[in-house]
Amino acid sequence: MDPLHLLKACFLLVPAFLLGCLLFSALRWRARLPAALVLACVLAFGIAGLLPGSMDYLVSFSIMAIIYSILSLGLNAQWGYNGHLNFGVAGFFAVGAFIMALFVTAPPSGMMAAYAQQWFGLEAPYLLGVAAAGVMAGVVAWLIAQPILHLRADFLAIATLGIAEIIRLVFQNERWLANGPQPMSGIPQPLSCVFDREGCGWLPDALQTVLSIMQPRDYGYLYLVIVALALALTYAVLEAMVRSPWGRALRAVRDEEDSAAMSGKPVKSLRVQSFVLGAVVIGVAGALYAPYMVTIDYSHFKPLFATFLVWVMLMLGGSGNNKGAILGAFVIWAVWSGTGFVTDSLQVALQGVAPDVASRMSFLRWAFVGLLLALIVLYRPQGILPEKKRVSRFLDGEPED
Repeated sequence: MDPLHLLKACFLLVPAFLLGCLLFSALRWRARLPAALVLACVLAFGIAGLLPGSMDYLVSFSIMAIIYSILSLGLNAQWGYNGHLNFGVAGFFAVGAFIMALFVTAPPSGMMAAYAQQWFGLEAPYLLGVAAAGVMAGVVAWLIAQPILHLRADFLAIATLGIAEIIRLVFQNERWLANGPQPMSGIPQPLSCVFDREGCGWLPDALQTVLSIMQPRDYGYLYLVIVALALALTYAVLEAMVRSPWGRALRAVRDEEDSAAMSGKPVKSLRVQSFVLGAVVIGVAGALYAPYMVTIDYSHFKPLFATFLVWVMLMLGGSGNNKGAILGAFVIWAVWSGTGFVTDSLQVALQGVAPDVASRMSFLRWAFVGLLLALIVLYRPQGILPEKKRVSRFLDGEPED
């Protein structure tokens, strides 16, 4: 194995180790950590040794799957644990992405000021941008929750879908806010200096020398570590919250609202809290998405793409189960990516024979995902990993962390 692929494998160790901790969560910590470390070494170095040509694709695939996993976790906090039929995922996703972009970019200057406009540009640190994106998405959710959370089921779904479309249209048409229909570009990527020729001044010289064999195009390996850590932190926080008395109260409100109210639970407050919590998580996913794409515009946040896919992910993995939300995101993103190769091949093959049919090949992806959704509803409505009715770690059969 050459030094470049060996170094790339070292970056893969972190997400692979976190995956191992998730897979071996049934074990106690003393056994879980060694098992996860062994799995991480096998996966990282096995991929580098056996599939060196596919490493870059697997990294880009994993980054997007992780971002969608966080989106799925956010929706799970709303629907899975409190029954909010939220079809406005795309709206909070857009709020998080654009707030991140506004915070970390610089205001246009010079000739660019004539072509690009934005409300403000603070050149803030990356973590501040992530925090601002989550907070602003939560504030928007709290404002929305006041007039609409008295609605139920399909009425709530229609209202949230309409609000998400309004948010998208605001970003599309208000040029002063985030450059309107034109893209916001030049979003800085965190720690991108690590792979630049100049390097990061705070890095030790020895480490800078080791990393010098990697090019700026290899930045995805570092960003994979960043988003994997963000997913691990989000999962740990949500797991702690839903296993707490507060989380059990959310389920009580979801399953039997009147009984929960008679038991003294603040039903309205709990419904608002879960809605805001899910929006904060979705906003954080948007904050992770924007720097990875570098350039964003309103078209990235269409309801079909940023809401429909997330719902399919959660339903396949299992609503009410955070592990299921992550699993469903990876499976559906794999299906979506795989069908892209199929439709591209069919489009090329049919271009000279039936150009009208070839131009419609992209819709086959949606048809396949729609068919998959129908099969889930018919044959596995509880998802791959059904919701666990026992959530306390102090009951028999649950490991103590």
